[in-house]
Amino acid sequence: MSSSTLTPSSPAQDQSVLAALRSPKRLRTEVLAGLVVALALIPEAISFSIIAGVDPKIGLFASFTMAVTIAIVGGRPAMISAATGAVALVVAPLVKEHGLNYLIATVILAGILQIVLSLVGVAKLMRFVPRSVMVGFVNALAILIFISQLTHLIGVPWLVYPLVAVGIAIMVFLPRVSSVVPAPLVAIVLLTGATIVFGWNNVPDVGDEGKLPSNLPSFLIPDVPYTWHTLSIIAPYALTMAIVGLLESLMTAKFVDDITDTHSDKTRESTGQGIANIVTGFFGGLGGCAMIGQTMINVKVSGARTRISTFLAGLFLLILVVGLGDIVALIPMAALVAVMIMVSVGTFDWHSITPSTLKRMPKSETLVMLATVAVTVPTGNLAYGVGAGTLTAMVLFARRVAHMTEVVDIAHPDEDIRVYAVRGELFFASSNDLIYQFDYVGDPENVVIDLSDAHVWDASTVATLDAITGKYAAKGKTVSIIGLDDHSAERHDLLSGQLGAGH
Repeated sequence: MSSSTLTPSSPAQDQSVLAALRSPKRLRTEVLAGLVVALALIPEAISFSIIAGVDPKIGLFASFTMAVTIAIVGGRPAMISAATGAVALVVAPLVKEHGLNYLIATVILAGILQIVLSLVGVAKLMRFVPRSVMVGFVNALAILIFISQLTHLIGVPWLVYPLVAVGIAIMVFLPRVSSVVPAPLVAIVLLTGATIVFGWNNVPDVGDEGKLPSNLPSFLIPDVPYTWHTLSIIAPYALTMAIVGLLESLMTAKFVDDITDTHSDKTRESTGQGIANIVTGFFGGLGGCAMIGQTMINVKVSGARTRISTFLAGLFLLILVVGLGDIVALIPMAALVAVMIMVSVGTFDWHSITPSTLKRMPKSETLVMLATVAVTVPTGNLAYGVGAGTLTAMVLFARRVAHMTEVVDIAHPDEDIRVYAVRGELFFASSNDLIYQFDYVGDPENVVIDLSDAHVWDASTVATLDAITGKYAAKGKTVSIIGLDDHSAERHDLLSGQLGAGH
């Protein structure tokens, strides 16, 4: 579709950088959204650095390079990529055992692997992720975002609680009055101003999370032996990081697609994540992937739609921590906790747990959603949860489809012939019971199995048909298999008699 056919208010046109640059209102939205995201990224990046066991600047620089790079090469406009907890958890053992240089080499290798995976079509695997897994992914993420804020609410001065409450109130009620400035930015500014004016020095602030860097990131090459031994050390971590990063990024991209009613290039996004990690590695960063929490702040809370907000989020982050670090350090954590709590509430799919939805939804769909949440929340790893949910969905689907197969006695042309009709999808789960559906002793000498209303999907089914034929042959009876469609006939002709007994 050409741009000339798009109306100014269409979702696709909203993603245009040029259109945003020509509109002061939309440009302001993008700029302010980038600023809010940058502020929210600071404590997150520091926390993830601590998890990984590296200096806070490693996570902060990673968030800068990831955001700026992905804004240029990524496939999903307005999505935020930065240092993430999932990546930090993956590389923490490596850092502890081998040090920072091995981490940098791992990040670069993970980026290369992500590009390779994108070229072989890993993005297309998203079609196998059911909607119920997506719902579970979103709900689990909302829970994790909320749980991550509890550390800032336990064992803190009492003043933190009213500050958080005020921040939440601002973000709830301000949008009803005006949306000129993002409510999270207003909350951060007002609460920071209040703590400074009233001298509430005992309130934990960003500076308490870790020392902010005072210099710009510099290009470096990891100081590791370039040997097969080094590769054997970093490769498992790099592959895990690449898969986890792509999975979270593609799931987040799909989520943003649904919110904005637009389509994004998942293959380009996968490649972009790889390029961003390579760039991040060469600048000594932690590596990362898409962050759904910050993406929700950018897209859902602040209303950003273009690459401008993503680019500025990275740029503002660098300016804030390097140039304005002393001021940023004064931001009370209560303000950022309030922002993340609102992100958590806004991210959770409340409709999915209403009594009316649960009553209407098939139990299998609800089970898949709960399995995704149940695995994700304890492990803190969204990739594990998505894997578990998808596997659960596949098993339940196979079980459901297997029970849709039936064998019906449809005709007795004469006393020497009996015709069976097999209906349904024949694969390993359904064909295993097929062998027990025939009367091998009581049937006449000639048996016809009509597969006109069935389809043969795998070798297990061909083996079962061979076994049925063999059982009848042992009784001195013959079997004719008819009605195979072209694909089923091709598979049957290729494999029948070639699979061996019991296979």
